[in-house]
Order: sequence, then C-alpha cells, then structure tokens
Amino acid sequence: MAAYEVEGIFTDILDRAKVLDPANTREWFDKLKVVHLAGGELGIGCPDEATVRFMRTNCRDAFTRAAQQITGHLVSVDFDVDTEKKPSSPDQRAAAALRLHPDYTFENFVVGPSNRLAHASCVAVSQSLGNTYNPLFIYGSSGLGKTHLLHAVCFEAHKKSDGAVIQFLSCEEFVNRFISAIEEGNLPGFQSQFRTVDMLVIDDIQFLREREHSQEEFFHTFNALYNNGKQIILSGDSPPGKIPSLEERLISRFNWGLVARIDPPSYETRIAIVQKKARVRGLKISDDIAEYVARKVQANIRELEGALTTIYAIATTTGKDITLELARTALDGQIKLAARHISITDIIEVVTRHFDVRLTDLQSKKRSQSITQPRQICMYLARSLTRHSLEEIGGHLGGRDHTTVMHACNKITLARDADPEISALLNELTRQITSPATA
Repeated sequence: MAAYEVEGIFTDILDRAKVLDPANTREWFDKLKVVHLAGGELGIGCPDEATVRFMRTNCRDAFTRAAQQITGHLVSVDFDVDTEKKPSSPDQRAAAALRLHPDYTFENFVVGPSNRLAHASCVAVSQSLGNTYNPLFIYGSSGLGKTHLLHAVCFEAHKKSDGAVIQFLSCEEFVNRFISAIEEGNLPGFQSQFRTVDMLVIDDIQFLREREHSQEEFFHTFNALYNNGKQIILSGDSPPGKIPSLEERLISRFNWGLVARIDPPSYETRIAIVQKKARVRGLKISDDIAEYVARKVQANIRELEGALTTIYAIATTTGKDITLELARTALDGQIKLAARHISITDIIEVVTRHFDVRLTDLQSKKRSQSITQPRQICMYLARSLTRHSLEEIGGHLGGRDHTTVMHACNKITLARDADPEISALLNELTRQITSPATA
C-alpha cells in the first residue's frame, strides 16, 4: 500500500475515533502519526511518553474500533513514541512513569479568585522543592482542580529540579502498597521507596481516615521527609482538622506549612475554563456558547468538561455545526440528569434485572461466574457513577473490604478495554441507570 494511501486511511481513522470517543479527543491528535499499517496491525507515533500513556489508557478501544470500521478488517492498535522525533529525555521518561496527564499543566490551568492562592503556592513549590511551603496542603470539593494542580507541580518540578526523585500517587494506592508490603514481608522496601524521595505528592489524603496502621506509617514517612528537607504536597476534600478520625499528630503536621483552599469557580472563571477546555480539545465555540455553558453548569470543573463533551458528541454524530441552539438542546438533558441523584440501589436494581440474579446472591459469598461478574460490575458502576467510598460500596455488597472493591474495579476496567462487548454492556447499563425512567 502506498504511503499516501496509508496517510489517507489514518486520517479517516482519526476522524472516526473522534466521533466514537469525544470525551478523550484532544487538539494534539493532529500530531499523531501513522508508523505502520500492515498485517492487521496499526502503529501510531506519539510526541512523548506521557502522550503514549494517555492514548494507551484512554483511547486504544476507540482507535481500534475506528480502524476496524474504516478498513473493514480486524486490526490491533498500539501507540509508541515517534522514532523520528528527538529521543525523550530522562525527565520526560520519569514524568511518564509518574502517570501524569498531558493536559494537566500550569499552562492549561485557569486561575481565578477561587484558586489563586492554591495555584501560586503550587508554582512556588515547583520552583524550589522543600524550601517554600512545606508541607503544602490543598483542599476543596471534588472536581475543582486539585488533581490538575498536583500533576502540574510534578511536570514543572521535573523541568526545574534536575534528577529529582518524585512519588505521586493517591492515598488509596499508598495504603494498598503498604498493605501489600506487610503481606509480602517487605516493609523495609516500602519505607525506602517513600522515605528517600525529593518530593512526595499524595492525592485524596482523607482516605487515611480510620486506618490506624496506615496513619502510623504515614506519620513516620512524613517525619523522615520533613526532617530531611524534602517536599510534601497533599490534597484533601476538607482541611486537616475536618478529616474524620485523623490522628491529632497528623493534623498538627499537615498544618505546619500552607493550607490553601479551592472554592467553586466564579461565573467569569467558568467562562475562561470552558474556553480553555475547548481549545485543549480542538473545539471551536463562540463566546455566547461559553457564557451559556458557564451559566448553566455551576457545580465544578468536571461538570463543565462533561457539558463540552456532550455538545461535541452531539455535533459530531449529527454532523451539525456547534451553535447556541445546539448547545441548549445538548445541555437540557444533561442538566436534568445532573439534578438527579444516583444511588447504589439504582445500580443494583438495573444490574440484577439485566443478569437475572438476586441481591442476596450478590451479597453472598458465592464465587460462580454468574454471580461474580454482576457483583464486580455493580462495584465498578458504583465507583464510576456515585461518590461513595470503596468501603461504602463493599458494605452494600455483602460487607466486602475496599481491596475487594478495588480488585473488582480494576478487573472490569481491563475487561472493558479488551472486550468491545463488555464495553457496550457497561455503556448500556450506564444508560439505563442514568435514564430518568429508572428514577
């Protein structure tokens, strides 16, 4: 096949992938290159490792389906760094190893009155690890940009601090690694991994609540880092003193540095956020559409992104231009949905009806595939569609612990990415759960 034919096919695949997965479409998709298309394999070149990870994690399924629809053949898709580009630096490879999101940079963060202090403190810390605000504690409700800032700090610290060793993970992952280290008898290895870094960044630190052994371990980790002048950055959904069942000695230490709050964005800031998010996705919208979205969606940044995804999806599937009228039509259904509270009971009712199983079966200790899969799907959907903790989800399904719920979510995620039928099933169940008819 001639090179120009391959390029043409790849252009069609790109266009189809954008339609299939508008939520993950990005402006820089145009920088992707086809490396090879032969023998049922499509190789796609990316600018750097962070982009490779984003594509493999979020876009493989959409690109695989797009390639198969365009070519009419079974095609496997993989992503790698474009070999024609300059080899990536150790800092770039280290950033990719931290699983940083390529969109979450300081450049893409919109600063307003609600987040100015948190943003400025993160920028200051990234310029001089351990010397400015240590520890730095950022808190606020879900979807206001805390995780974005943590990623941005890590990106910038890699640029400014040559060879800095950084650990960035969720508190949930920290606790699970600690548990695994105990089970494997490798506690010294765990301690060495986290107590010898230049910067430790932990998201959702409130997950430490009611975990006495994990709090004890984190207390000693905190002391080791702080005493050696190493940077500590934490985020939570509330200030240190408001985290339930958190030991006083940890509350005291979390307050040693700067505690910065992020509030919901103002109307003007929401407009700027909508415009910025649209540019990142390569989406052209007018000022009146940005203003309309900002007026209608006020809760958080995540819902603003969801509104843009909805508008883009309807525009691409219908082939219509993005107008104010289209935006109004698109958001009317989403706003009604946002006003509706989804409970674990809603999820269980839909799943048990689909699989023809009883709630008592899901709550039992039965391990047959006919029971295990619906139970794991319930856990996955509850994690995706509600704000319940892992423990709360496990409690609804037979008193299972958080590690069981996490295992189930990971297993269903892998199955979803590997099996189009599972992906379609999850989409259908989600549609039924979120439909007003199930309310």
